Amino acid sequence: MVIKVFVATSSGSIAIRKKQQEVVGFLEANKIDFKELDIAGDEDNRKWMRENVPGEKKPQNGIPLPPQIFNEEQYCGDFDSFFSAKEENIIYSFLGLAPPPGSKVTKSPEEASSLPNGDVTGEAPSTAEETEKAEESGENEVQKEDGEDVGDLPESQEKNTEELAEEGAEDEAEEEEAEEEEAEKGEEPGEEEEGEDS
Repeated sequence: MVIKVFVATSSGSIAIRKKQQEVVGFLEANKIDFKELDIAGDEDNRKWMRENVPGEKKPQNGIPLPPQIFNEEQYCGDFDSFFSAKEENIIYSFLGLAPPPGSKVTKSPEEASSLPNGDVTGEAPSTAEETEKAEESGENEVQKEDGEDVGDLPESQEKNTEELAEEGAEDEAEEEEAEEEEAEKGEEPGEEEEGEDS
């Protein structure tokens, strides 16, 4: 299976050139085999690409712009589809390729194996009701944790306040005693100093 990327090598549009470079660069960087087909210099390539892009994927004017991506004869998508697949980490399924061995690639919903009850393996519950329940239980857990912390805080604050008050009282008492001693000692020599200066 060969990936075909239809490009216009002589495009005057900077946007088209950037999109083409991004697709080609990504494929090269990930060592994905592909064939670059120029629609600007080869009328057969242009005609084939235009005929094989599905009607619903064609723009209003009916002429699809490059880059357009195919896996052999099967249409994969345009740049926007490629970009979305790349962002969702489903590029291999987008290209119709098997992921390389050892890669951690998310399978597309179509490729993921389904269980008999219709659930898809490896996915979290997807119903709105189950999501809401999960969110509510998460909020309750946070509130419980906050409640426990709040309950602990006043006790520790009380202990700290009591300890600080006791320490403060001791310090104040010591300071007062020291001041009184200095005052008693200081009055006598202070008076003598004043008397000597006069």
